[in-house]
Formats: sequence, C-alpha cells, structure tokens
Amino acid sequence: MIVAEVDVDRSSGKIWARKFTVAHDCGQIINPDGLRHAIEGNIVQGLSRRLWEEVRFDNKNVTSVDWLTYPILDITEAPEAIDIVLIDHPEIEPSGAREPATRPVAAAIANGVFDATGVRIRRVPLSPGNVRSAVSW
Repeated sequence: MIVAEVDVDRSSGKIWARKFTVAHDCGQIINPDGLRHAIEGNIVQGLSRRLWEEVRFDNKNVTSVDWLTYPILDITEAPEAIDIVLIDHPEIEPSGAREPATRPVAAAIANGVFDATGVRIRRVPLSPGNVRSAVSW
C-alpha cells in the first residue's frame, strides 16, 4: 500500500510529491535495510516514470534517444520523506521482495493529484503541460 502526499501548482502544472508512506508485506524479511533501500529506489523510479518519462516519436522514428530528449526526475524533485512500514512474517519462507513499489506508486501519485485538484488526470506523464491542460477548466 502506498499513499502519496502531493502539491499541485495549478498555474504551472508542476507536481511535487512531498511524502510517500509505504506498507510492505513480503513474508519473512531477511535484510530490512536492503528492503527499505529497494523500496526507496522504487518510489523514486516510479515517480520519475509518472511525472516525466515518455518515449516520443515522429512519423518514422523514436525521437527521445538520449538524456537531453528523454526527461527523468531531477534530484531536486525527489520526495522529502519516504516512510516505510515493513510487515515481517518469520513463519513464512523468504521469497524476495522483487521491485515492490514500482507499479503502485503511479496510482498513489494519481490519487494524490486527484485529492489536491479534484480532477482525475488520465494522460501520462503527469508533466506540467499535461497537468495544466487538465486542471485549467
């Protein structure tokens, strides 16, 4: 489960995901620090994907071919806090956490934007231009 606390600047369309709260249950936890680090990395990666990342095309080719044309999250846009609650089940054999937070972070951000604006934005990425278009009614 992930909850994202976000601020949305309606005039610029800029989203700042200030804080994430994550509860993770993956069975028996062998390395809690490693699991926390994996979750933090997943949050930042998922945030980048939701807010910025987009493969662009022209009529023939992919045009986002390098770091100048394929935007990613800047470190200044990283959340100020990621609170993680680990639910350990020592009675269950360990199975590994995999990439626990990458997929649900997108929904958490979208729900945070909805809570902040009252608007469900269904076009990704949630870049400033897309957000500005959606909330300027």
